[in-house]
Amino acid sequence: MRILQVSAEIFPLLKTGGLADIAGALPAALQVAGCDVRVMLPGFPAICAGLEGGEPVGSFAMPWGERVEVVYGTLPALARDGRTLGAYVLMAPGLYDRPGNPYEDANKQPYGDNHRRFAALGLAAAHVAHGLDAQWRPQLVHSHDWHAALAPASLALWNEGQGPRVPSVYTVHNLAYQGVFGPEHFGDLGLPGRAFHVHGMEFHGQLSFMKAGLFYANHITTVSPTYAREIQGPEQGCGLDGLLRARQQHLSGILNAVDDSVWNPSTDALIAHPYDARHMTGKAQSKAALQAEMGLALEPDAPLFAVVSRLTEQKGLPLVLAAVDEIVSRGGQLLVLGSGETGLEQAFVAQAKANPGRVAVKLGYDETFAHRIFAGSDVTLVPSRFEPCGLTQMYGLKYGSLPLVRRVGGLADTVVDSDLETLEDRTATGFVFDAFDESHYRRAVRRAFALYHRKAEWNRVRQTGMKLAFDWASAAQHYVALYQNLIAQA
Repeated sequence: MRILQVSAEIFPLLKTGGLADIAGALPAALQVAGCDVRVMLPGFPAICAGLEGGEPVGSFAMPWGERVEVVYGTLPALARDGRTLGAYVLMAPGLYDRPGNPYEDANKQPYGDNHRRFAALGLAAAHVAHGLDAQWRPQLVHSHDWHAALAPASLALWNEGQGPRVPSVYTVHNLAYQGVFGPEHFGDLGLPGRAFHVHGMEFHGQLSFMKAGLFYANHITTVSPTYAREIQGPEQGCGLDGLLRARQQHLSGILNAVDDSVWNPSTDALIAHPYDARHMTGKAQSKAALQAEMGLALEPDAPLFAVVSRLTEQKGLPLVLAAVDEIVSRGGQLLVLGSGETGLEQAFVAQAKANPGRVAVKLGYDETFAHRIFAGSDVTLVPSRFEPCGLTQMYGLKYGSLPLVRRVGGLADTVVDSDLETLEDRTATGFVFDAFDESHYRRAVRRAFALYHRKAEWNRVRQTGMKLAFDWASAAQHYVALYQNLIAQA
């Protein structure tokens, strides 16, 4: 099957969150499963720098007059097992050639023309699906998150529905980020007028890219089975739960996976002391090195709790802040890596100053340092208010850093709470709490301390987690079956 994957970022070239990890790993897994996969990406500087070849295949004009050139080349950084990954990249410097964050300016404000920048991405996918590249045409287009949500809409509305329709899959990585714009921008999108309708992309008088993807795609997937159920209710449906309930027969959850070639403590070139579930000396060495690097007390028996996250309320960081004393007073340590809301950044920095040797913070995102944190920490904190899938807890499991999570979304699908029953049957892999409040979070932290001081049981739980397989081969087979079904129906 010829599959075109469309996303705004891709690891290792450009990453702001988990979307990039999935966009980078899924094509390789699909190639192994026998698919002929190519990706489509905006021409951000980091992506253009990673493109080899870059031969023009065609161009098209957007409604405001700007021409977008599509070039085709390969991405050597994403090669796996001798397989190269082909990529279509949109060359439109006026839209994409900007430094820093791909979505926001230096003041963390969304670019005023984001609707144009990502409308072009969706429309380009439709052009390639309908023959822009004379040498290759996809049988199905799979787009990711709001940035690529106009791909299903453009495909469904191509030539006002006349002629063969290329089927589409649309994956929601986070329903809370919807790409909502004012109605005055509709004319820039290249869609027929009937798309601006309640049965289309109109959302309370605004334009919702997310709603366009949900409404027009042949099938919707989310990144975990539990999240697929949760977004059909008002609490996590973000105003789109009615549409999702109406489309529940065309909605499924496929659990994300972890790229073992990137996240594996026995082969990870980014950590100085490799280890595996049977030989854990390297983890103790990694912890000592991490404590020294971040100015934490060199205490091998102090449980080290870690946060590797966007610093947002969604991720449950206010709970972590409110209960820093629960960790410090019991002799533990807290290490935070991330950036996001200014108030949270400042609050964590203040905690580090108030608790020298016990709390350390590094603002920003550092991929290499993240690997060292998972390798050196004992507990990975992911107490999210909502979590579509979450990759952080999976990284923690693989690296023997027991996840402490809230029972929500993909966290509920991947972490088994340590209680008397699961400790007895050896299925426990971490710590899970239910209600999003400080008291429930604190109790989970106390349970982590209690297990940590029972070394034999701690080590057994850690081994169980490290041996779990969140592999892309299984996830890819689910996607392949879905693609086959949709192509057969087209």
